[in-house]
Amino acid sequence: MVVEVGYAQAWDLKSRSPWRPISAGEASERDAAGLPYVVVYREPGRQAPLEVRLVSWRDRYVGLWVYDAQGRRTYDLDMRLLDDPARLMRRYTVDWKYTGPEMPEFDEACPRITVDLFPDGRGRRTEESRGKGGGSYVTSPRLGEDERWMDRPAFGGWPLLSARMHGLTAPPVFEAAAEVAEAVEAAEAAESGDTDAPATCWRPPRPAQPGPINELFRPGVRVTDGYHPEMTVVEASRVGTLRVPSGLLAVSGPDIDHSDGPHITVPVPPGTYVLDEARVRYSYHCMWDDAEVTTTAPTAVRLRVSETPAATWEMALGSDDDPRLFIEDQIAGFSTDGATGCFADAGAWEPLITLFERGLIRGEPDLDGFEGLDDSSMFMQRTWDEASGGELMAFATTGDGTYPVWVGRSDAGQVVAVVVLVEGMPELLPEQDGFTADA
Repeated sequence: MVVEVGYAQAWDLKSRSPWRPISAGEASERDAAGLPYVVVYREPGRQAPLEVRLVSWRDRYVGLWVYDAQGRRTYDLDMRLLDDPARLMRRYTVDWKYTGPEMPEFDEACPRITVDLFPDGRGRRTEESRGKGGGSYVTSPRLGEDERWMDRPAFGGWPLLSARMHGLTAPPVFEAAAEVAEAVEAAEAAESGDTDAPATCWRPPRPAQPGPINELFRPGVRVTDGYHPEMTVVEASRVGTLRVPSGLLAVSGPDIDHSDGPHITVPVPPGTYVLDEARVRYSYHCMWDDAEVTTTAPTAVRLRVSETPAATWEMALGSDDDPRLFIEDQIAGFSTDGATGCFADAGAWEPLITLFERGLIRGEPDLDGFEGLDDSSMFMQRTWDEASGGELMAFATTGDGTYPVWVGRSDAGQVVAVVVLVEGMPELLPEQDGFTADA
């Protein structure tokens, strides 16, 4: 079987076509420089590609997308370059099982199998039936070393990795795809400086992004959570202060095993810092009163290290978090089994957590170093260590799971705030005519 091989700077997801085709020579130069490019494998006379390989060595990433005759993506393979430059780890796969040729691409009812693998041998295989009455079945994948890792081929030496999926039994014969006019246009555009791929083009996977965190603390900003069509940010509510004499802030779930200490720590200057809550006001129809009701609700909790506004936000990582392994929109953060998080002085972590457990979980009466707070705030309990002066403030989240911790930095790179979103990131609504939110 003859397979045509073509190269491009990017792959357009909307049109399912290469963006700015390039020669094999230019693709080789981009490969050596670590710049992103794609390789497209086609069978002559077949409209949809057999597979598209997406390469970005600077991001330690190689992806593989397999397409069926209907032009639907049927398989994703996410590979990562880690410590050994000669080997690639098969990090993550998604296998869509379309039930017929009429089923749309990525249909919600389409069964699928995902496999999540890690360098230490751990992994998870999830089989989702989806559709009406569907469910999921999770197991540990039993894969050999050769199924988790593959040797890194040299440029031009890659096989057709999807050959078996397309029913090919003999090795294909590769031929260079015909040159097209877009290649000339791409060269001319590059000379003019117009080299940025449009938003519809593929890019390497990114972890979850912070979103408009600053706006959640600016009164008058309009947002929506997808359920309530319009919510208005009100003045942040100051709850109290937190002493961090050690200069190391802990952000964690206080209700899980802490034998290794808090999962997230953030260095801050030793001091006492304000804790506040972001809140929104919205109206909804109350079915019990059969009337329109207006209320307020928290969206985030914040420890303010400085009055300087954050210029950038970044997701805090734990010691076991490896950003080289993050798939698209993946989060890192603290986990909770009791819908609870906390800010604390990491230097006094053990005595503070012990007091928290004795006061909240065991319910010891008249316990020194522990107090419950009123129910008007997301913050619930406070503990303090007399020996060090360190404190802990526990707050409620809206459920169990993992919550990312966002660190705000000034233009100079200094930490100015640490935020946990307790309701997920709302979406900004357009500002109304004549309105300017307070800074």
